[in-house]
Amino acid sequence: MNLLMGIDLGTSGLKTIIVEEKGKVLAEEKCSYSFDSPKPGYAEQDPDVWWHACKSTVTKLMNFCRSEDISGLGFSGQMHGLVMLDVNYQSVRPAILHCDTRSTKQVEELQSIFGTEEIRNLMMNAVYTGFLLPSLLWVKENEPQTYEKIRYVCLPKDYLKLKITGELSTDYSDASGTLAFDIKNLCWSEEILDRLSLEIEIFPQCYKSTDRMGSVSLEAAKITGLSAGTPVMAGGGDQVMQGIGNGMINVGDATVNIGSSGQVSFQVDRPVFNSNLSTNTFCSYQKDRWLLLGATMTAGLSLKWWHQIIGDVDYRQMDREVAAIQPGSSGILFLPYLNGERTPHVDPNLSGMFLGINIGASQANMTRAVMEGVAYSLMQAIEVCGELGFSATSFVASGGGARSQPWLQLQADIYNVPIRVATSEEQAGLGAAIVAGVGAGIYSDLGEGCLAAVRYREDLIYPDTTNHQIYLEYYELYKEIYSSNKLLLNKITMMGRGNT
Repeated sequence: MNLLMGIDLGTSGLKTIIVEEKGKVLAEEKCSYSFDSPKPGYAEQDPDVWWHACKSTVTKLMNFCRSEDISGLGFSGQMHGLVMLDVNYQSVRPAILHCDTRSTKQVEELQSIFGTEEIRNLMMNAVYTGFLLPSLLWVKENEPQTYEKIRYVCLPKDYLKLKITGELSTDYSDASGTLAFDIKNLCWSEEILDRLSLEIEIFPQCYKSTDRMGSVSLEAAKITGLSAGTPVMAGGGDQVMQGIGNGMINVGDATVNIGSSGQVSFQVDRPVFNSNLSTNTFCSYQKDRWLLLGATMTAGLSLKWWHQIIGDVDYRQMDREVAAIQPGSSGILFLPYLNGERTPHVDPNLSGMFLGINIGASQANMTRAVMEGVAYSLMQAIEVCGELGFSATSFVASGGGARSQPWLQLQADIYNVPIRVATSEEQAGLGAAIVAGVGAGIYSDLGEGCLAAVRYREDLIYPDTTNHQIYLEYYELYKEIYSSNKLLLNKITMMGRGNT
C-alpha cells in the first residue's frame, strides 16, 4: 500500500496528514502554538516548538498505518522567516517570522544601498520587513554576538527537514522569498550577498519541490516511528504547496487564499516585472514556473484577533450570524492593517481601523465587516495583478477562509467571479503529499498527481449581481479611507511602538 505524508508548518500550528494515492486523507493530526512578541512589532518562534509539533503529530499518525507503507514525505511551510544555526546545526536564537516588523531600519539601508532599479532587477520584490535578508541584517547589527555564532541559515520548513534527514536544504520557491536569491537564474545571488558582505556558504543547497533531498535518518526514525530511509522531498513555500493541493499548476491558474495572511496568486511562465514592486514574484515548483502574488498581511489573523476580542464564540455560530447581515455591514468598514500591509501599499507601519460604528452596531455587524475588509484588501491585490495583465474568470479558494460559507459568498460578490473550493480542507498538506508522491515515483509528474488526488466541491459559489453593486460603493470608500488616513495610520503605529 502506497501512502504519502504531507507536513504543513504554519504560523499558528502544524498539520500532518496521511493520504492514499487518490488523495483521500486517511488520518490527520494538528498541533497548535503561537508566536512570541517580546516587543511591539516583533514576531518570533523557537524552531524546536515546530520540531516538537512535528514529532508529536507524526508519532500519533504512526498508530494509523505501518511505517513501511509511507512511500515519501513532503513539506509545506510559512515563507520568509529566518532560522539561524550554528556549526552543529543548532538554533542560536528564536526564528524571526514573516510578520515581524523590527527591521525597518535595515529595509531603509537596503533601499539606499541598491536603489529602486537594482531592487527591481536583482530582487524583483519590494524590500520588506520579515523577509530573511533584512532580518539577518538586523541580527548582524543588533545582536553581533549571536551573529558570530551563525554558520547556516534556512527557512522554517527546512529546519524540520534537517531534523528528519540530517541534511540542510531548501527549494526554489522558499529561497525566492528571502531577497537573497537570483529569481531569474535560480541560484543564490552573489551580487546581492557580496554587496552586503554576507557569505554565500551560509545558504543551503536548492532543489525543485519534487526532488528527493534526503531520507529519514536512523535517529529520526527512532523518535517518530517512521522507517529509516523513507524518501523526503524538498517541498515548498505554503503558497506553492497550496496551489498544488488545489490542482492549480498550469499557467493562468489562479487562487485566493485566506490563511493567517492572505494571497492572490497566478501561475505564470515568466518572472513578472512590476515597476511599483507592489506584488511579489516568486519561483514555483520547478524551473519553468513562477508565481505572481499579491498579499495582505493579516487575513485570517484579523478574524482570529476579533474572535479573541469578543470571547468564546463558536465559529459556526459566527458564520450563522454573519450570513444574516446584509452586505456592507450596516455601514461599518474595517481596514485589516493589523500588522502593516503588502499589496498594494508595501508599508509595514500601518495600523487597522474600524469606521462607521454607531450605537446600533452589533457584534455580528463588526464580524462581517472584518470579513469584508479582508476581501476588499484581496480585491486590491486582484486589481494590481490585473494591471500587470493577469486576470481570472474564476478563483479556487483555500485556507481557513474557504471553510466559511458566508466568507466565500461575500468574496464572490466582491470579486464578481465564481469561486471553486477543493474538497480537501488541507490544501497545503495535500500539495506536500502530492509532491512526495512524485518524488517517490508514485506519480509520473505533478499533473498526474493532481489529477489523481485533487477533487472539487460540486457547488460553485456564484456572485450576486445586486450585492456586487452594493460592494462597489463600499470598496471605493474603503480605498478612500486609506488614502485620506495614511499619514495618521503611520503616526499612530509608530506612537504605539514607542517611537514618536
